[in-house]
Amino acid sequence: MADQRSARATGPARTRKKTASAQGPEHAARAACKSLEGLIDHPAEGVSAVRRSDDDGWCVVVDVLEVPRIPDTTSLLASYEVRLDGAGELQEYRRVRRYRRGAADE
Repeated sequence: MADQRSARATGPARTRKKTASAQGPEHAARAACKSLEGLIDHPAEGVSAVRRSDDDGWCVVVDVLEVPRIPDTTSLLASYEVRLDGAGELQEYRRVRRYRRGAADE
């Protein structure tokens, strides 16, 4: 019985690197934030949506601080839709919304 457990733990399925789709939405969200921050040079504030895309990748909506202001409630934020492939690599992004931090959703 112990031999079976050790064989399962060291089998080929355990040594393969997982793709982003296999690692789950948390990994996809982190990868999207990191990739987007590197491209647009604005800090990510958070992730407001994660969903699987049709091509076994991910579509992540990342909220970004574009224009910091004082008071903070007047800062401008934007939501970007980021598409990742199955390996977690950025395929495309686009800004879908820009809004004031203190503004309520419509």
